[in-house]
Amino acid sequence: MELTILFAPLIGAIIAGFGWRIIGDQGAQWVATGLLFLSCLLSWIVFLGHDGQTEIVHILDWIESGTLNSSWAIRLDRLTAIMLIVITTVSALVHLYSMGYMAHDENFREGETYRPRFFAYLSLFTFAMLMLVTADNLAQMFFGWEGVGLASYLLIGFYYRKPSANAAAIKAFVVNRVGDFGFILGIMALYFLTDSIRFEDIFAAAPELAETQLTFLWTEWNAANLVAFLLFIGAMGKSAQLILHTWLPDAMEGPTPVSALIHAATMVTAGVFLVCRMSPIMEFAPEAMAFVTFLGATTAFFAATVGLVQNDIKRVIAYSTCSQLGYMFVAAGVGVYSVAMFHLFTHAFFKAMLFLGAGSVIHGMHHEQDMRNYGGLRKKMPYTFWAMLIGTLAITGVGIPLTGWIGFAGFASKDAVIESAYAAGPMGYAFWMLVIAALFTSFYSWRLMFLTFWGTPRGDKHTHDHAHESPKVMLIPLGVLALGAVFAGAIWYGSFFGKTNEVVKFFGGTYGEPAHELVEAVAERSPKASELHYVMESGPGEAAIYIAPENTILHEAHYVPTWVKLSPFVAMLIGLTVAIWFYIWDPAMPRRLAENQRPLYLFLLNKWYFDEIYDFIFVRPAKALGQMLWKRGDGDVIDGSINGVAMGIIPFFTRLAGRAQSGYIFTYAFAMVIGIAVLVTWMSFIGGAE
Repeated sequence: MELTILFAPLIGAIIAGFGWRIIGDQGAQWVATGLLFLSCLLSWIVFLGHDGQTEIVHILDWIESGTLNSSWAIRLDRLTAIMLIVITTVSALVHLYSMGYMAHDENFREGETYRPRFFAYLSLFTFAMLMLVTADNLAQMFFGWEGVGLASYLLIGFYYRKPSANAAAIKAFVVNRVGDFGFILGIMALYFLTDSIRFEDIFAAAPELAETQLTFLWTEWNAANLVAFLLFIGAMGKSAQLILHTWLPDAMEGPTPVSALIHAATMVTAGVFLVCRMSPIMEFAPEAMAFVTFLGATTAFFAATVGLVQNDIKRVIAYSTCSQLGYMFVAAGVGVYSVAMFHLFTHAFFKAMLFLGAGSVIHGMHHEQDMRNYGGLRKKMPYTFWAMLIGTLAITGVGIPLTGWIGFAGFASKDAVIESAYAAGPMGYAFWMLVIAALFTSFYSWRLMFLTFWGTPRGDKHTHDHAHESPKVMLIPLGVLALGAVFAGAIWYGSFFGKTNEVVKFFGGTYGEPAHELVEAVAERSPKASELHYVMESGPGEAAIYIAPENTILHEAHYVPTWVKLSPFVAMLIGLTVAIWFYIWDPAMPRRLAENQRPLYLFLLNKWYFDEIYDFIFVRPAKALGQMLWKRGDGDVIDGSINGVAMGIIPFFTRLAGRAQSGYIFTYAFAMVIGIAVLVTWMSFIGGAE
């Protein structure tokens, strides 16, 4: 079953990419989509039937060189099972959705056969992502990591005739290489320190790494902190965290199904998965995890501020993704990995639905993406409207306060992240950044809804008159994802954010009674400290995620003050109220505010000027250096000097040698006599004739 889950997308990619001439355009689409649904069905069977224990399914021997042993195997535990259903469910629905969305794509000429290639790329991406999450060692994970990068490059630049799409694909590829370099260094460091790249060996050596000092860049580092930091650099690139985030908004140049698959539910969550997978190392790296928490909170705030003023419907959702990834990293950074996975899990459903809903709007509005040219579409596109509304209710965190789980999916998981952030550092930076980001998220999400579906039609009248609902093949995936956006949080709330012993059991660890001193330390703040259970009897490698005995955040998060539990709900209401005021009651207010606060508006509209700063610091100097090496190095030195000299000397000796080849016997005889005379003379001078 596990092998079928892994290889079905690869088979679909091969058939769609190379066999479409035999089975036809439609045949390629159905084969790729059918195999993805098969993989999805089996993934849900594995997830629902998995007992939490770790299983290793050996496929074949791969790399064996000295102490380096990297077999190709599937590591199946609860963490893997969660990622399997996220990846295959979203990918299968995106494949189905794409059959309608790409049916009459205006970016290609009449008669061009591009759909089999598109479906082959989608399936190839899915296979690479499955390789990543099923890896049993770092080499296999890195293979999937780079495979995902390659497939994303192909998909982002799928509209290869658009210069902007080509530029976006290159930008994504280059920026991710920066992060991947850190990941490579982390893998090398772990192999240097543990003499292995297998997860079991690395996790078993984690306590030793915490006691080891390592020299790197002429400085002494704690080995666990250094490794955790380098691995997080890789996660920053894939998950578009601040500094390495600039590729994500530009990646919206790809077709909308690509945005839903790659930039909402799968590839961008690879970094979160990496941090959670390496939790045994992360638990011994407090300084590195503090950095993860800080950067995640800052990213959540930054992306939310930029999303306030964006006008492209896909870019608004893209910055929303960037912000939500920040939430996940905060949860992982404070050591509550199950909550990070909880938000990853619920986010996959409602964010994929929002992207596909945006694609439905774009499809119905003849590829118009500027929300300022929308308005009044809820009657033209009722099914899309309800799907987008459910997604908005989920991402903004609508639910019944203080219940924890009675609400939409985002209500349960986002509140869990915020409560965990407070438990880790009461009144700390991360907590307040996340609450403010929740307020901004509510505002820009409802702004999107009001500009798109309420008010009067704006923009081109002909486009509005011919706006239409999407076909059923595009609406069915929206309906399925809506179920996840509504129920995923409530159903699995206890498994991800329940009592510590329940969470540990769900993720496959064994647990025992907590140490007496730990109970005393927590009892002052948590009256139910006797409920604490931790992974204590088993080694860190035996559980999908590792919770150190000293890590009490998951427990304490359930006993935060009432006002903390209410804070994200209040933030949501404030954002909703302001959005209604700006876009329903007084639609002229946003323009007046933008004119009165022009510098701030431009600062946010231009995304804090990160692209301009990078262009000034990196891009222009790199172009100037390339120009100099081209003009001065290649042009003046090589072409002007070296090649010039060669062009003069070589023809001279060529002509001289040509004259010697006269074809007459006496010429060759004369040359032989001269040669003998020279040889005899030389031997006389050196004494060889004695």
